[in-house]
Amino acid sequence: MPRAVITGGAGFLGSHLGDLFRARDWEVVAVDNFLTGRPQNVAHLAGDPGFTLVEHDVIDDIPVAGPVDAVLHLASPASPPEYLAHPIATLEVGAVGTRRALDLAREHGARFLLASTSEIYGDPLVHPQPESYFGNVNSVGPRSVYDEAKRYAEAITMAYHREFDVDTKIVRIFNSYGPRLVAADGRVVSNFLAQAMRGVPLTIYGDGKQTRSFCYVSDEVRGLLALLDSDHVGPMNIGNPDEFTMLELAELVLEVTGAQVDVLFEPLPADDPKQRRPDISLAQEVLGWHPAVDLREGLALTLDWYRRHR
Repeated sequence: MPRAVITGGAGFLGSHLGDLFRARDWEVVAVDNFLTGRPQNVAHLAGDPGFTLVEHDVIDDIPVAGPVDAVLHLASPASPPEYLAHPIATLEVGAVGTRRALDLAREHGARFLLASTSEIYGDPLVHPQPESYFGNVNSVGPRSVYDEAKRYAEAITMAYHREFDVDTKIVRIFNSYGPRLVAADGRVVSNFLAQAMRGVPLTIYGDGKQTRSFCYVSDEVRGLLALLDSDHVGPMNIGNPDEFTMLELAELVLEVTGAQVDVLFEPLPADDPKQRRPDISLAQEVLGWHPAVDLREGLALTLDWYRRHR
């Protein structure tokens, strides 16, 4: 039975990846310090002999013995409130944590996948964003702790590939959402759904005309595994190219939830990107991947999960 180590394995995306690997009859070792991950995300796997949960901080080391066929490094705070609350830990998990994960892959001759982010493009001056775009990032702004952590993680990943011939893949994730995403965690989909369910106004920052592209979790993790299975080395965008303004997203959330609330406008945070949309030509060409779940359907599925777990 092949064996995968997933750092951040009790997080939102990590837990869904664990489910997919178990469905493929892989053994899974999830490593998580629960800074932002949650034990309940993997509670349904607790009795599965093919699943092991290790509570540990990958900044220190990754205490996994035995064979390893794949290492997927997802450990990191991911929403703005989380990484702004833990700036040093975010930088360290992107730097030291990534190196620990790369060393584990190198030691075992395993494939390595880094979960990077569309945030490495910053406030983009090229639209949509292809993998060849170098980005427009404020390296000293408050959001830089996440942006630069991921940019460094990409750099050291490619350095391990070039110097040690580690088989590396880098996925740039664009605004994923779905079940197990913590309600009101600071990301706009969870914030809007939580506010609508509570019957309070939806908070829109700025004028609401800034755009994002939202990828449902099942599409996202399917793309991650397709990339891991491929021979592609280096970064690849995995996201939904459908682009929505925050005002359009708010309208959809109100339609799906049936809530009758207003919107509340607040000042735009520093360095908040004005537009974001992935160019997924590479993923379509190399992997044959494209998203299958549109935003309205994904919101309805996420809402159903929130209502069942509220």
